[in-house]
Amino acid sequence: MPKISSTAARALQRQIQEGQFARGAMLPGQRALAASLGISRSALREAVSTLEALGMLHIQPGKGVFVTDGAGRATAELPNSPMFDDPQVVFQFRAIVEPGAAALAAQSAQAADLQRLSEIQQAMEEALRRPDLLAASEADLAFHLAIAEIAGNAMLASVIHSLEAPIAHSLRLPFADPDSEWMPAHEHRAVLEAVIAHDTAAAHRLMRLHIASAAARVGLKLELPLLESSAPGSAPHISITPLTA
Repeated sequence: MPKISSTAARALQRQIQEGQFARGAMLPGQRALAASLGISRSALREAVSTLEALGMLHIQPGKGVFVTDGAGRATAELPNSPMFDDPQVVFQFRAIVEPGAAALAAQSAQAADLQRLSEIQQAMEEALRRPDLLAASEADLAFHLAIAEIAGNAMLASVIHSLEAPIAHSLRLPFADPDSEWMPAHEHRAVLEAVIAHDTAAAHRLMRLHIASAAARVGLKLELPLLESSAPGSAPHISITPLTA
């Protein structure tokens, strides 16, 4: 069953897309908006945070919440937390852990696992075509969680699932750039093709490049010298099957 905040975020996204809230307009106050959606203010804050990360809303402290103009959307920060107050911490963690999960998934994936990943990939692409950034970001998270589960290491999957909230938020941030909304799907397809081919080295490399690329799209540069697999001075290359936007 979807979380109340997710349902609210979807309702707000629909209202924005349908023009009920024009670009640049300020949303109603928290109390009125929460009442109109039939949710608590805490659930509304979570929904607004989700849409801000996706670049649809912008919170101006002391002023209100505004619908963005859709061009050069501002990048949101991760939720305040002693552990996750620096977005780079989350991306760096992911760049260390998730490539290993992808390599294990490529090694152990069965036909049903590949079907599951393919369906998630298709759902993400279809969401981007509509466009529905919220659904695309949910499919994005589903893809990464599925990779962790298919890896077949219970401890690895448990750790990644326990950090689902900050990981999910970090996944939303790259969608805030309207010029690169399709990049996560392109990069997922490259990882998927490596997993289908049971190419563990390629799955590891492509997942690491995907996370580094996502970090770069929100203005972060990951320093992971021990994980570099390219020769000094060489540029990494991702072979991607073209998608139709």
